[in-house]
Amino acid sequence: MVGLAALPATILASVSFVPAVAYALTVAIDRPGRRVGLLLPAVVFGGALLGAVVVDIMDFAGPNSWIDWGFFTGVHDSSSAAAAGFYPAIGGSIILMVIVALLAFPLGVGTAVYLEEYAPDNRFTRIVDVNISNLAGVPSVVYGLLGLGLFITYLGESPGTALVGGATLGLLILPIVIISAREAIRSVPSSMRQASYGMGATRWQTVKNVVLPEAFPGILTGTILALGRAIGETAPLVVVGLPSVIYSLPTDLSSSVGAMPMQIYAWASLYAGPGFYTSAVPAGVVVLLVVLLAMNSVAIALRNRYQREN
Repeated sequence: MVGLAALPATILASVSFVPAVAYALTVAIDRPGRRVGLLLPAVVFGGALLGAVVVDIMDFAGPNSWIDWGFFTGVHDSSSAAAAGFYPAIGGSIILMVIVALLAFPLGVGTAVYLEEYAPDNRFTRIVDVNISNLAGVPSVVYGLLGLGLFITYLGESPGTALVGGATLGLLILPIVIISAREAIRSVPSSMRQASYGMGATRWQTVKNVVLPEAFPGILTGTILALGRAIGETAPLVVVGLPSVIYSLPTDLSSSVGAMPMQIYAWASLYAGPGFYTSAVPAGVVVLLVVLLAMNSVAIALRNRYQREN
């Protein structure tokens, strides 16, 4: 009915639809003060239902939409822009972001903790500080060259794989994660550290039980915003050899993987034509922008939630 088999449809409903409905019911019943937050999703959902009713009953379809369910679940079709699908690119971007988060988050937060809580204030650490700040502003194509030289030329990995693409994007956002985590850790009042030391806690106990929980909202917000930058990058992926078009999801980390920016790039260059320019490319850009806005919204929501709890 919706283009998915029984098992994928069940998984999709269990991880997205059911939790969303349960949360909305909990807010509507138990949290009267937060009911206003349900207004926007109610308007969107109600508008979608109203549109379906208008189409079915009044036989009014309106303008042709670029984005439909087939666009999300189909694969690339070079013969027709109307049959173009975005599913492997969307899934590939999600896989890349998981790899990026697993690589950049622990390494970036660990580096920030060391530099703020353990490293001595000497010339070497000041040089490291300056270089981290400079690396955050380096063009993304330079990180593509770094990934090419480090992972493909030196370590001998195959180009265009999920591991190489994720590791390269992880290098891209690592300085951003370090800087945001350091700022969050630096904002924790020193009085909280002194109180922990006064109760007999060690430095690591203070960092683990006091500093990191207090700085977690800022760390999480900075990481999600950095992931938002990584998911839209094209130049590093081109340099490390990710395929422009792919027809399935990778089976392991050594398999080729696609990405939304690469698919849009292919539609705009390799398959350039009126059909792709007026349908597939705009539809892909809209989906990418929606994903970016969703990630930024999640970052803001998490920050506000943890700030209220603290």
